[in-house]
Amino acid sequence: MSYSELLSRVPLFASLGSDDLERLSSCLQPRNYDRGEIVFHQGDVGTDLFIIRKGEVTIRLSSSDGKEVSLALLRRGDSFGELALLDSEPRSTDAVAREETSLLALRRDEFQRFLEERPQVVPSLLAELSRMVRRVTRVVHDANFLDARARLARVLLDLAQTQGQSGSEGEGVAIASRLTQGELANLCGLTRESTNRWLRFYVREGLLSYEGGVITLLDPRNLRMNAD
Repeated sequence: MSYSELLSRVPLFASLGSDDLERLSSCLQPRNYDRGEIVFHQGDVGTDLFIIRKGEVTIRLSSSDGKEVSLALLRRGDSFGELALLDSEPRSTDAVAREETSLLALRRDEFQRFLEERPQVVPSLLAELSRMVRRVTRVVHDANFLDARARLARVLLDLAQTQGQSGSEGEGVAIASRLTQGELANLCGLTRESTNRWLRFYVREGLLSYEGGVITLLDPRNLRMNAD
């Protein structure tokens, strides 16, 4: 089975031609995970890059006392585990299937051979790694310098940018993932109580709606004013 169409939507491989995509597609191995199943743990030996074919994956950091901070919520067409393609160091995060998820795995040795044959993909790889570093830096910055209200607004705006779709009856921007307050709190690095308080505040202010786990940004421009 060819996965070249999906690969063409992955930023890391978007610059490749059809022949290169077919060549890379032949190296991919499908893997399936149940909801809540661990794709890999922080500290595991990394040998694969993963591309999401279906479902969602949370990338998170965990501490020894059980605390968690989610760095990213990834969906179809997103890739993760890129560092495993470049070195043999342990995984720096956890990756967890948020729902029933189908992934495509690309082994390091296969990818390194591909890079030798197609060096034009290197700039895209470096750009993707740069985005990852910026994302982690942003999480650290927000956790240390923003209050709870701003952190929640920033996360909601980021999710709307990456997952935004037209809200019901064309009103606002809906976030595609259905998030519990606990999951949203984890993404923000906040307590559930604090997240709930500021969610209700934004609903009262008419900036968003939250029904059945679906968050819709009704006034993104004014919400952004709360994110600084």
